[in-house]
Amino acid sequence: MKKIWGSLPFRLLLGVVLGIVLGQFAGAAVMNVVVTAKYIIGQLINFCVPLIIIGFIAPSITKMGSNASRMLGIAILCAYLSSIFAALLSMGAGYALIPHLSIVSAAEGLRELPEAVFQLDIPVIMSVMSALVLSILLGLTAAWTRARTFASLLDEFQRMVLRMVTSVVIPLLPLFIALTFCELSWQGTITRQLPVFIKVVLIVMAGHYIWLAVLYAVGGLYARANPLDIIRHYGPAYLTAVGTMSSAATLAVALRCAKKSVPPLRDDMVDFGIPLFANIHLCGSVLTEVFFVMTVSQILYGYIPSLTSMVLFCLLLGVFAIGAPGVPGGTVVASLGLISSVLGFDDTGLALMLTIFALQDSFGTACNVTGDGALTLILSGYARKHNIPEQKSSLEL
Repeated sequence: MKKIWGSLPFRLLLGVVLGIVLGQFAGAAVMNVVVTAKYIIGQLINFCVPLIIIGFIAPSITKMGSNASRMLGIAILCAYLSSIFAALLSMGAGYALIPHLSIVSAAEGLRELPEAVFQLDIPVIMSVMSALVLSILLGLTAAWTRARTFASLLDEFQRMVLRMVTSVVIPLLPLFIALTFCELSWQGTITRQLPVFIKVVLIVMAGHYIWLAVLYAVGGLYARANPLDIIRHYGPAYLTAVGTMSSAATLAVALRCAKKSVPPLRDDMVDFGIPLFANIHLCGSVLTEVFFVMTVSQILYGYIPSLTSMVLFCLLLGVFAIGAPGVPGGTVVASLGLISSVLGFDDTGLALMLTIFALQDSFGTACNVTGDGALTLILSGYARKHNIPEQKSSLEL
């Protein structure tokens, strides 16, 4: 029972249910409290967003730069291209499918929320774009100058930010989501749109399998190997990722599955690629987030974001995915500021994104982990084609 209660999806689902029930019976006085509490928690979460961006992207770039090599550059390029092409695929599916899901704008015929009792404003230290640019520049210059002291400082800051996410942001999410769904239920939004959410989750899961098929097909063609020799070993890693919702927690199992795929994978590329991709390759999470932001925008605001905004969002989201924290919902948490600044989402939209993303996050993580095998196959093919000597493995599983 403790294991179930400690599960983030369970607590989020409980928050959704309690929020919907409370919203059906709450009066105006209760809603005043709900609106106020949600505003304060939303301010705190938004304040953490630039810190999360700096705390994860800058150290990641510093570590990559200190070990800069041709294979590292190829690995990063593969991870980024996989993420943005998955995002663009999801965007195309969104424009094709969302208009046919019978979504009615939430603004039509809904009750107006009462005003907050008071507002506690917590201004962010910088905009999301400033945080992203600062992270890139800090990471690159620290690597170029071999600033070991500053790199150590960034590592310390990363651990602090990770604790901030796990001890502050994540524990607040179930309450924040319960308050959000209380508002949506009181207004009448969620009761009208629940069937849409179910359809969207099923569409996204189908998208995961399509993208995995594309990745393994490309990897097999490039490396001239049978991708089935790899993916047939990935069942345990997929199931572990579904259960843990964490690429880091699945890493040992993923390494064991990849080791069973040698050959066609190269042993040294497994040791190098699988741990790296576990942190920078989030194709399933990116695919999910793109489709969800388009759906939530249609539900709450009555329109899908413009093509220009969505393409910019996809390209930037690929960067954010490389430095996203390895915690449940890490991709969407790290990109909250991006969703707000590029797509214009308000606190309600951000909360709804967090909810529906987290409720299926285990399957997005499973797609990420399984896709790492395809990218490692590409690395193995590149190393063979360019006659890069194979290094003796030091990792035994």
